[in-house]
Amino acid sequence: MSSSSQTPLLSYDIVDGSVDHKGRPAYRSNSGGWRSASFIIGVEVAERFAYYGISSNLITYLTGPLGQSTATAAENVNVWSGTASLLPLLGAFVADSFLGRFRTIIFASLIYILGLGLLTLSALLPSHAAANGFRSTDLPSSPVPSQLILFFSALYLVAIGQSGHKPCVQAFGADQFDGQDPQESKAKSSFFNWWYCFMCAGTVVTLLVLNYIQDNLNWGLGFGIPCAVMVIALIIFLLGTKTYRYSIKGDEKSAFLRIGWVFVSSIRNWRTTPSAIAFEEEVRGTLPHQSSEQYKFLNKALLAPNGLKEDGKVCSDGDVEEAKALLRLVPIWTTCLVFAIVFAQTSTFFTKQGVTMDRSISPSLDLPAASLQSFMSLTIALFIPIYDRVLVPIARALTRKPSGITMLQRIGSGMFISVVAMIVAALVEVKRLKTAQEHGLVDLPNVTIPMSIWWLIPQYVLFGVAEAFTMVGLQEFFYDQVPSDLRSVGLSLYLSIFGVGSFLSSFLISIIEKATGGNGRYSWFANNLNRAHLDYFYWLLAGLSAVQLVLFVCFTKSYIYNRGGTV
Repeated sequence: MSSSSQTPLLSYDIVDGSVDHKGRPAYRSNSGGWRSASFIIGVEVAERFAYYGISSNLITYLTGPLGQSTATAAENVNVWSGTASLLPLLGAFVADSFLGRFRTIIFASLIYILGLGLLTLSALLPSHAAANGFRSTDLPSSPVPSQLILFFSALYLVAIGQSGHKPCVQAFGADQFDGQDPQESKAKSSFFNWWYCFMCAGTVVTLLVLNYIQDNLNWGLGFGIPCAVMVIALIIFLLGTKTYRYSIKGDEKSAFLRIGWVFVSSIRNWRTTPSAIAFEEEVRGTLPHQSSEQYKFLNKALLAPNGLKEDGKVCSDGDVEEAKALLRLVPIWTTCLVFAIVFAQTSTFFTKQGVTMDRSISPSLDLPAASLQSFMSLTIALFIPIYDRVLVPIARALTRKPSGITMLQRIGSGMFISVVAMIVAALVEVKRLKTAQEHGLVDLPNVTIPMSIWWLIPQYVLFGVAEAFTMVGLQEFFYDQVPSDLRSVGLSLYLSIFGVGSFLSSFLISIIEKATGGNGRYSWFANNLNRAHLDYFYWLLAGLSAVQLVLFVCFTKSYIYNRGGTV
């Protein structure tokens, strides 16, 4: 075959904006795609195994070996979870502006491993109760201050490690698919579904295996296994180095600087008249677009201060559109916060409820309360393939949209299901309290209530379905709707919803604890859950979720998708 006939094929095979591990043009035939994505998905499964190995049963560890009250432990879990979800904003900034995603993942993994190692050490110190196989039914002990400092330092070191790992791994995985290629564009949409499916499958193993080890064998081993898994994950990630596609950074200014300058210029030109802006748009030949009518005050950035067209001081149409795109995300981000508050309860109060109920599987085996969270992950792992292979094609035929339903419709569907889940949770808690009263167990918090823990399964399953809709929808939405060189930041914005939500949950618990407790009264979150009123709290969250859903629908009606984004 002649070289001239090879040229078009080679030209098509080259992936624009990507290079291989040696900085050479990346070819579609030998880089990226599902092969590379499989390495990255494997790493994420391992990382989630490690993360949930800590977070899912953390409240049991805090109220057990560390001897904290239920409310204090719930607040600590929420603060740590919130920090772990907010720090990715910093990690994403470092990745997108300086190190790149690949190197950030490696450095973050090393910090992650160090934190897990120290966490294991804190549980293995000779004088620590956890080293002697502390069980969830034992009386709490008081650790020495040095062990407490080591434990929390290690815990927040894990949060720092996750800050670089979480936003970059998923963005790096999505980078393995070329959005400009029709086939790979379809695969990229499926990538977010299968990413979450496999991640949740790994979480199921965590909740069933690690929680049992932590509750019945040894906390040191329960923290040590995640550390070993993260070491293996780093090795797996490095094995795929030669197959990955690496994004090329353009010569233009940083997106942070470009977008920041749009806001600065708009403020400096606050006196600019609409007619001057219209004239400038006409001179530039800007085509009318729906988005240009939204947040029109940012169009003032198209003009230089005092009419001087200094080089580099005038924002382009693209810069203004990028700034508007980020601003349009704010209402969506804000109206998802209540969902994040609700989501925070699945690993705190749901778990504490389960501890009081009949958890026996056999005469000699009890199900760890935290393991019930596995039903959420199992539901997601089973539902997402059905959604991707059955529901999406049906919806695609009806709506003629590539994704079946829009990303915002998917998010809203999950929010609605979360309202139903909280109503079910409140009704189950009413049943649990009534059972405790009927059997005279109200003042006997350490006695198991004769009500099966399986009563909690419906709320976990409903949350699993809600998560499959909302979580995956948010991931794809925040990846798709930000400028291409801010994809890591986009995913960290999604994570920050749950970070802020965890802090708000902690704040809400603190306020309610003070308002309903004291003066000899039992608060809604009393250590004796038979005297507490988690049902009132769940009804409150159900009401807030309903209000949030109404606001979300109102904002989505005026949302304008990016021109380059997929609906």
